[in-house]
Amino acid sequence: METFAIKDITLGQMLDATVAAHPDGEALVYVDRDYRLTWRQFAEQVDGLAKGLLALGVQRGEKVAVWATNVPHWIALQFATAKIGAVLLTVNTSYKRNELKFLLQNSEAENIFLIDGYRDSDYIQILYDLAPELRSQERGRIVSETFPHLKRVLFLGQEKHRGMYSVPEITGLARTVPEPQYLARQASLSPDDVVNMQYTSGTTGFPKGVMLSHRSIANNGFWIGERQRFTEKDRLCLTVPLFHCFGCVLGVLAAVSHGTAMVVLETFNPVQAMTSVEEERCTALYGVPTMFIAMLEHKLFSKFDFSSLRTGIMAGSPCPVHTMRQAIESMYLREITICYGLTENSPVMTQTTPDDEFRYRVESVGRPMPGIEVKVAAPETGEELPRGNQGEVLCRGYSLMKGYYNNPEATAKAIDADGWLHSGDLGVMDANDYLSITGRLKDMIIRGGENIYPREIEEFLHTMQGVADVQVVGVQSHKYGEEVGAFIVRKAGAEITEADVRDYCRGQIAWHKIPKYVAFVDAYPMTASGKVQKYKLREEAALLFPEAMDPAAK
Repeated sequence: METFAIKDITLGQMLDATVAAHPDGEALVYVDRDYRLTWRQFAEQVDGLAKGLLALGVQRGEKVAVWATNVPHWIALQFATAKIGAVLLTVNTSYKRNELKFLLQNSEAENIFLIDGYRDSDYIQILYDLAPELRSQERGRIVSETFPHLKRVLFLGQEKHRGMYSVPEITGLARTVPEPQYLARQASLSPDDVVNMQYTSGTTGFPKGVMLSHRSIANNGFWIGERQRFTEKDRLCLTVPLFHCFGCVLGVLAAVSHGTAMVVLETFNPVQAMTSVEEERCTALYGVPTMFIAMLEHKLFSKFDFSSLRTGIMAGSPCPVHTMRQAIESMYLREITICYGLTENSPVMTQTTPDDEFRYRVESVGRPMPGIEVKVAAPETGEELPRGNQGEVLCRGYSLMKGYYNNPEATAKAIDADGWLHSGDLGVMDANDYLSITGRLKDMIIRGGENIYPREIEEFLHTMQGVADVQVVGVQSHKYGEEVGAFIVRKAGAEITEADVRDYCRGQIAWHKIPKYVAFVDAYPMTASGKVQKYKLREEAALLFPEAMDPAAK
């Protein structure tokens, strides 16, 4: 039985407790560069960064943006900012010039850490283009026309760049900060302070800055670890981006609160993930479904030893039942869990446990987390629906965000007068409190007045031989308003056709749910956090199937 009590602590206090309990235990590992830190060494790295930022004049409440992949020092920066009362502002690694400009202006960020770049984006050049003053002005005294709030630009690495402080320069300043000054700053903090700010992915409309407190993410992270039975003996292979809640809360805070070692990948690569699990004898593995599919379907999968694995999390987007079963049977993940939540809820509101019946562990997203209420309600009224009925998923509790930054109107739309956060997701809760997510309100396909939920069709098509992954969206139709479209990734060597897909569906699902349009693709448009961007698939469908809007088409 889970006995819930709020831990009124800051992230710094959480780390201090773990360091005191397990000073010589491993904290952080990067297999590809033989990078290893004990908890004591990690804490020293955190303190060096924190004192260096204090020396540079970073004030309590200032935002410190971080635009970087999962490089060493990222996690240290998460705790260094927390210890001095700054707000870590995570930046999506896929952002381009205009998106970064919007985020820095909207957040009024005073500081930004960055790396050289990622994929086809040169982060350094982008920032120089947006703030050319960096090349000529004194470091730490920037006056930028584009970013009037920006004070400091910092490089999350060893190299020196004009207008930026490097990590060695920052930590070198640490000795100028007296210990009493550092401790006084920590003592001034409250668990209710905002410590983390994340911009929603913005797949619809403009992104909004979600403000999260020490209390909300510390407690959420602790219970996520509890439901996986984490201890200091566990080793977590962390493959997901740290800029997203999946990385910095479900991953980092679940691990740190339990003394669990973190084996981190700078970016996801299926072979590197499998190598990390084998070489470090990881007991837990995280990933979005597409990451697990990439490993399970990889030609080298059978060459790796997964026998050390026990638990982990598959989340971030709907988890196909067959992929969950494969992970349990082929990767030894007998205690793997599924989480569901929103950034605005710190983020997890439900999670399965190892003790749940097998069907719940693969077909649901679990039961409400301790301290969090969850209900399924009528979207129009917010009234709770009887169990077994589909409606919008709502939640409330200690975990709710403190609001969207400088956006009270959007905050009021997201959280109603009774304190319920409206998820925009559709779900069904059964008599035993298990929640199943059936789709998003805006993902629902309405074909000639018939409501069709893509998740149901996706789950069915995942059972078809030759299908590696599938995403179902609405295709605009002149005759019916919308038709069902399926974007399918074939398994290696599979030669299934559009006709095969429709034949497989006939007699198995209702005729109006059978995909009218089928496209075979190699991959899906994704956010950097691993979520499929269905709105882009809908746009692609309109281009691929223009006949759907032809009045003369049958």
